[in-house]
Amino acid sequence: MTQTLTEMAVEVLTTADAREKCRLSRAQAARWFAAREAGETLPVGTASPPDRPARPDRPELLDPRDVPKRKPGSPEGRAALLHAVAHIELNAVDLHWDLVARFGHVPMPAGFHDDWVRAADEESKHFGLVADCLEAQGSHYGALPAHAGMWRAAEDTADDLIGRLAVVPMVLEARGLDVTPQMIGIFRKSGDAGAVAALETIYAEEVGHVAYGSKWFNFLCGRGDLDPKPVFHDLVRRYFHGALKPPFNEEKRAEAGIPPDFYWPLAGNN
Repeated sequence: MTQTLTEMAVEVLTTADAREKCRLSRAQAARWFAAREAGETLPVGTASPPDRPARPDRPELLDPRDVPKRKPGSPEGRAALLHAVAHIELNAVDLHWDLVARFGHVPMPAGFHDDWVRAADEESKHFGLVADCLEAQGSHYGALPAHAGMWRAAEDTADDLIGRLAVVPMVLEARGLDVTPQMIGIFRKSGDAGAVAALETIYAEEVGHVAYGSKWFNFLCGRGDLDPKPVFHDLVRRYFHGALKPPFNEEKRAEAGIPPDFYWPLAGNN
């Protein structure tokens, strides 16, 4: 019996080992696209994803306030920065597969699933690139504590597809567009060509993930005859905890289909 896309997603979500999770993620993506190219789109189906994805015993997950702050001017600080990026990328793998699995019951065009399976595949590649950089420095993913709050957006939007799209790709991933150029500069200054190459790949491809969020958010607004801007503001205020932090990468955000009047009213004390 053919495995459905949502069952494939749950298989990734219930795999604990980070490298194996990403290997399986890429294999599932390849299966989906091979079937699409052969004109035999796999059934989406419905599934019951776990409330939280399976994770390795390490890293230890701490409240964001308790994660040690390290200055990026030292090798230890740069290793900590790469570790944080690896943790973000692993969470992104699970966030995209959770989106596929959790909302399989919502009728959506096949292109919706194409986009999020592709995004999950790219996040899996990103995790591998950053984990390789850590290992080249004699460290590894799990060597340092990490942020425990990253799944909160998924929990808060577990029953709200349009809310998930507003908060995960259009806020959290868009934040990556704001901060990654500075990170690239840190590693370029230290002469770490491997980290620069990994981060440049992530930066280029994350624009696409934010764009997928914007595209399908606007699609759902159109289907529901809703005005996207006030809906976005309402959803972010409901589900995102805190104000958005400038400076914003307005050029890349525009490239991803998010205009300034979406995010500036949510900055600071507005």
